[in-house]
Amino acid sequence: MSAHDDPRLVSGPAGAVVHAVDSPALGRVTFQVLDPDAHLDLLHEWVTRPTSAFWGMAGHSREQVRDVYRYVDGLPTHHAFLVRRDGLPIVLLQTYEPDADPVGEVYDALPGDAGLHFLLGDRGPRVARFTSHVGDAVFAFLFSRPSVDRLVIEPDADNERAVDRARKSGFELGPHVELPGKTGRLAFLTRARWEASRA
Repeated sequence: MSAHDDPRLVSGPAGAVVHAVDSPALGRVTFQVLDPDAHLDLLHEWVTRPTSAFWGMAGHSREQVRDVYRYVDGLPTHHAFLVRRDGLPIVLLQTYEPDADPVGEVYDALPGDAGLHFLLGDRGPRVARFTSHVGDAVFAFLFSRPSVDRLVIEPDADNERAVDRARKSGFELGPHVELPGKTGRLAFLTRARWEASRA
C-alpha cells in the first residue's frame, strides 16, 4: 500500500506492523497491513463463513477474494489490516476515507471523518467484554491520527447485532441510507465522545 498525502489514515507496505498496543484485557494487540497473497487462506475462510454473510463475499472463490483485496491494496484511500491478539489473527479491519467511497455520496462527509469495516474472525482465550475491548483498540488505532475527528460506519440495517454493537460502543445512530447492495445504517463516533467514554 502506498503512502497517501492525506495523513488521515494509517497505511504501510503489505505485511508491515504499523501499530501496536498492550491491552490489560487482550494482551499485545497489533495491526498488520493485510497481504492479499500471504493471508489468503485465512481471508477466504473468514469472509465466506455463514456468520459473515453481511460481509457480502459468501460465494467468492479464493481468487475473487484475493483480487478484491489486491484492488483495495492499490487504493490510496482504502486500507485493510489484520488485527492480532498475542499473535493470533482476530479481526479483519478495513479503513477508508468516506469522501472517496460510495458512503460519501449519501451524507455530508467532513474532512476529519474516517470510515471502517470490522469483521471478527477469532477470539482466543475467553475474556469478558471481548468485543468492547477489541473495539477500543480499533478506535484508538484510527484516532491515533490527529486529523481524525470522527469515525463513520454503515452496517447493514438488517444486521441487528452490528447496529446494537455500534450503539453499545458509543456510536450515535444516524439515518438509513441506500448503498450498493444494501440498506445501511449510518453511525458516528466523535473523538470527543470516545475520549469522554474512556475518562
